[in-house]
Amino acid sequence: MIKAVVIDDEIKSRQVLKDMIKKYCTNVSILGEASGCLEGIQIIKELKPQIVFLDIQMPDGSGFNLLEEFEKHCFEVIFVTAYDQYAIKAIKYSALDYLMKPVNPEDLIQAVERFREKSFSGEINQRLEVLMQNLGGGSAKPRKIVLSTAEGYHVVNPDDILRCQSDSYYTNFYFVDGKRIIVSKTLKEFDEMLSDFGFIRPHKSHLINLKYIKSFLRADGGFIQMTDGTEVPVSRRKKDYIVNIISNT
Repeated sequence: MIKAVVIDDEIKSRQVLKDMIKKYCTNVSILGEASGCLEGIQIIKELKPQIVFLDIQMPDGSGFNLLEEFEKHCFEVIFVTAYDQYAIKAIKYSALDYLMKPVNPEDLIQAVERFREKSFSGEINQRLEVLMQNLGGGSAKPRKIVLSTAEGYHVVNPDDILRCQSDSYYTNFYFVDGKRIIVSKTLKEFDEMLSDFGFIRPHKSHLINLKYIKSFLRADGGFIQMTDGTEVPVSRRKKDYIVNIISNT
């Protein structure tokens, strides 16, 4: 059984989540619950859960304040929140899980399944460190993002990403140093994530970093040549848009 605790200042929210876990996640055992940061710190230390379902906003501090109280995190975090888009963006950048209130059963099941499949020892600390750094930056743009692969997690600087290419339900990341990372998420998810960093999507299968565009080739409908020599196709409906962006870069 997976040992878990629920930390949320709203009694009703805690009960609803516990009932859903009992009904839909029979491999999860709720060891305890807390109504705030101080109480939450205590039950984590006492019960040593594997998963902490953690509310972000609570009267005596945020869920992030709670996490800062632990030098090492021997538990996975699944955030549970009703709002705070800035925090959600930072959570996504750090490859951490979150559930939006009211919690959808399917989202809950998938979050627990992701924990079961990808519980890499020690790497939670790496991801939480990235989260804290990004939150502490005072900007919607993070310093780093975390990419989740079948082998583990990779902390990368978005400026080092040359381009991304779709491969069905996977995305290939190509870096300026020639490295490639395969991530089991769709290109659409990274289109939204990397838009803050000067990435554009000239074609449904490609996402590119404007910094590494070498030239635009008009032959065969239009191609963008990247600094590594790769030629990325431009879809007809996006051609004028892309040409305009490139000419103003």
